Amino acid sequence: MKAEDILKFVNDEILGVMLMILILGIGIYLTVRTRFVQVRYLGKALKYMVKNEDDGVGEVTSFGALCTALSATIGTGNIVGVATAICAGGPGALLWMLIAAFFGMATKYTEGVLAICFRRETRPGHFLGGPFYYIELGLGKKWKWLAKAFAFFGALAGIMGIGTIAQINGITSAATSLFDPEEAAVAFTIGGVSYTWATVIAGAVVTAVAALVIIGGIRRIAKVSEVVVPFMAATYVLFALIILIVNYQAIPAAVKSIVVGAFDPSAVGGAITGLVLKTVIQKGVGRGIFSNEAGLGSAPIAAACAKTKSPARQGLVTMTGTFIDTIVICTMTGLSIVITGAWDPRITGEQLQGVDVTTYAWQHGLPFDKSFSAFMLMLCLIFFAFTTILGWNYYGERCLEYLSGGKKGMVMAYRVLYILAVLIGPYLTVAAVWNIADVFNSLMAFPNLAALFMLAGIAAKETQHFSKDVRKLKNSKRKQQ
Repeated sequence: MKAEDILKFVNDEILGVMLMILILGIGIYLTVRTRFVQVRYLGKALKYMVKNEDDGVGEVTSFGALCTALSATIGTGNIVGVATAICAGGPGALLWMLIAAFFGMATKYTEGVLAICFRRETRPGHFLGGPFYYIELGLGKKWKWLAKAFAFFGALAGIMGIGTIAQINGITSAATSLFDPEEAAVAFTIGGVSYTWATVIAGAVVTAVAALVIIGGIRRIAKVSEVVVPFMAATYVLFALIILIVNYQAIPAAVKSIVVGAFDPSAVGGAITGLVLKTVIQKGVGRGIFSNEAGLGSAPIAAACAKTKSPARQGLVTMTGTFIDTIVICTMTGLSIVITGAWDPRITGEQLQGVDVTTYAWQHGLPFDKSFSAFMLMLCLIFFAFTTILGWNYYGERCLEYLSGGKKGMVMAYRVLYILAVLIGPYLTVAAVWNIADVFNSLMAFPNLAALFMLAGIAAKETQHFSKDVRKLKNSKRKQQ
């Protein structure tokens, strides 16, 4: 067995399954401890998402911190990952994805609360926090080794693939599909592999733009994310919504196949495709977890720099990330795929894979020219991947800052290496990179999940305090009336 096959087996069958069970279990546990905070306060969370605190203490606005987290979370997985889950697990995988997201919202809420509770102002106006600090300060010095383990794996996860090589590969592939689908304009050949001018130019331009943003640090990343993330998410949702409106008559049947397929895959084609319930659940839950990153420990790193005085309030804002990423965007993608039959080879005539599945859905679901529909999807994919590059750079830097004790030289060196990884990314094999990145993601998640379980009581108390404040405010308003 090849090293790449062993790595894939370890990631899929050992770490992946263990992590899926743990994250889902922790999500259920935190939902109970916070008394279903994702249900009780979703309305307030969406309100706080766009309403910043006037007297908040931090480095960037709450909305800026959320957009920084979303920039890393909303990525190619929302387009490609959903398609892969449905093709492997049938329409029912989408329901399990939503179930994972529902409990994941409580996990994200807890991560946001703890991030604010244990963050530190390492120098005037500069805040640092995340799992490494709530592990060390919340659990005690004897757990510092676990905090360092999280930071080490987090720094490697960013630079070793998930934020660099894998994303730039997606961008350059999309650019080549748009501008040179026949791959006729070859720039050079390495080891028998030819690279087009579209790949070379797209790679150079994205690297240059990313470098300009990354060198500016969190404030510049947050400012760019505040503009790009809402724009790209709104654009994608708009086109997906058009598909649903144009094909509204097919929605009831699609919803039925999703619900039925979640518990009886054979009823919606499972007998033909060989689906079993275990596959449906595993693909749906697994993709839901890795799409919104609930439990991985990445989002609280961004949440820690938010201008706020209330841990619970920032927890609610952080929680909306899972709602937007999975319950809104992934659902839109999944419904588009199911409605158009893009997942079913009996309809498409062939077994499509990856981005080709969503491309088929857009080309056959939108009332526009097929080439225009494909162009818009590729444009969304490019923006999604670009913002992931920015978001994961920030995560990796903050992990390294913790490990190095705040040495600016180390952080700048990381930035340079990160930008170089983006530059050479289009010319490297991406399959092995994804497997390595997924392993590091799993390894950084385990310390975070242990901390979330042991510190759940703090999140529960903060939620109780917040609930009391909400009741007092309501009573005060009633008296004034």
